[in-house]
Amino acid sequence: MSKTTSPSDPVEPESQERLPMSRRALLASTMGVLGAAVLPEQAETAQRVGGSQGQADATKVQGGPATPVGDRAPAARPRRLTYGTPPRGSLSPLQDLDGIITPSDLHFERHHAGVPVIDPGTYSLLIHGMVETPMMFSLADLKRFPAASHTYFVECSGNGGGGYAGISEDRTPQQIDGLMSNSEWIGVPLATLFREVGAMSGATWFLAEGSDAAVMTRSIPVTKAFDDAMIVYGQNGEPLRPEQGYPARLLLPGWEGNACVKWIRRIELSDRPFMTREETSKYSDPLADGTARLFSFEMDAKSIITFPAYPNRLSGTGWWEIKGIAWSGRGKVTSVEVSVDGGRNWERAELQEPILPKCHTRFRYLWKWEGGTATLMSRATDETGYVQPTLERLRETRGAATHYHYNNIRAWRVRSDGNVVFGLEG
Repeated sequence: MSKTTSPSDPVEPESQERLPMSRRALLASTMGVLGAAVLPEQAETAQRVGGSQGQADATKVQGGPATPVGDRAPAARPRRLTYGTPPRGSLSPLQDLDGIITPSDLHFERHHAGVPVIDPGTYSLLIHGMVETPMMFSLADLKRFPAASHTYFVECSGNGGGGYAGISEDRTPQQIDGLMSNSEWIGVPLATLFREVGAMSGATWFLAEGSDAAVMTRSIPVTKAFDDAMIVYGQNGEPLRPEQGYPARLLLPGWEGNACVKWIRRIELSDRPFMTREETSKYSDPLADGTARLFSFEMDAKSIITFPAYPNRLSGTGWWEIKGIAWSGRGKVTSVEVSVDGGRNWERAELQEPILPKCHTRFRYLWKWEGGTATLMSRATDETGYVQPTLERLRETRGAATHYHYNNIRAWRVRSDGNVVFGLEG
């Protein structure tokens, strides 16, 4: 019987002869023990990655062995924030990330009935309804089709509620807009599958149904399937994580996350929407005039400054780089403007390549802080000409009771002592 190792065990082939411990190896072992006496979690990681945090000279200590799964450095461990009892979701640490790709284990999650455990060997996706040939696809079947790979954001439609109502100064970018992440997605275009089953010309909607205990269902226009929708089975170079829909999920680039049904098991084509619970009593958008928006799929242009932001403190006057993220469900972000005086004056920020449609775009703006109070804001414009609205404008349009699509401008107040807090515009 082969030896079973835990993720924290160093890997040692059973056939390798055990040799006497050298003085160098003994020193490395002793350092690990001493580190464990100070901070067990960091020492455990240090033994795996070589050296402990605060080590005086890494060239004098034997490094750790290779391991089956890599780990982050003890001093660099961003974390998601969970919410709900029991947790029904988590928030991505936007302020701790660089670039546009969210690591898979830091991608936000949201589920309505827990994370199901699905056997990939017995998984299947049924496509039926207004089709010429109803078909069942296994995971292996899906992987036989030519694969596509694209980088897109996914955002919960309720993301940003903390920047619209009940605003509090002690909120981080993660707490405000953390129900959003950006990944490389790998899978098969849904249009390929619809052509395979022979989608009928009269089919204008399809129902997407999940395998979770909530049996999540959403009605989606067929035009989206023939545009850029995908059935994805990979994320950032590896299989989907269970909380992201393993073995396969629907991805609707630029559209609200709830419609991107995870653990997808059935698609039914029809000539009308199905008017499910999740698009009538839920995920409909009440407006100020007493009506409600239905099927408000697209996520509007939006941006947020991730530095400086709460709980940062500027350590001194001088030049600081304001940086953040912008995105739009309608296509590419074409510009981001930054204001340091509460919206009275705006200057264009620098957009960082790559600039991709329906994907995070990083922006930067060099700012000289003179030591007084300041209100930092950003606003995005996308390729359709849509401009991110002010909080006042969005409240006039949607009303105070709206529950979704909070894309108003966010503001950070820099106090004279350098402390930064979340706040209102102006």
